[in-house]
Amino acid sequence: MKINTATFVISNTDVKKCPQEKIPEYAFIGRSNVGKSSLINMLTNHKTLAKTSNKPGKTQLINHFLINKEWFLVDLPGYGYAKVSKKARSKFQDLIYDYFSKRLQLVCTFVLIDSRHTPQKIDLEFMQFLGENNIPFSIIFTKTDKIPKTKVTKNINVYIKSMLEYWETMPHYLISSSVDKTGKKEITDYIGGINSSL
Repeated sequence: MKINTATFVISNTDVKKCPQEKIPEYAFIGRSNVGKSSLINMLTNHKTLAKTSNKPGKTQLINHFLINKEWFLVDLPGYGYAKVSKKARSKFQDLIYDYFSKRLQLVCTFVLIDSRHTPQKIDLEFMQFLGENNIPFSIIFTKTDKIPKTKVTKNINVYIKSMLEYWETMPHYLISSSVDKTGKKEITDYIGGINSSL
């Protein structure tokens, strides 16, 4: 699937104010500083569609983008580390929980994982939450250009081993790099395939 148009629709902190169109919705989420905004910009052929920053925790709202006038890409606040107050962090978590518990248009969540690191407890717990609430998700390993390919493979294998301690099978996963555009076709084709099956 080729992304021809990507249009910003709305940012908000209230799930009730999200678009009401009954079209497929794909959410992107991960720990702060996982490269989410850069990945979204790469997938949509835009340099500034999603705001990037060197400071973790930049995304603090639910951001809806209409893709090809057919489906929504949703940029969610990062979970985990962010230089914000405990009160603000708690507000983000409530917002995320609200979104996942009430957003019926959601067909798949992409959980972004930094390929450079060993499995992080907060990522594993978040995916456990998705599983327990029957929220379909796939994993995207990001920043694969930052380390050798052999290291990427090794780290993913460690992740698979860790996941299989709790899961019967490893959830579907893809690899990506916003720098060299690794995974762009695979991710968009995966979304296109889901859309075709609906």
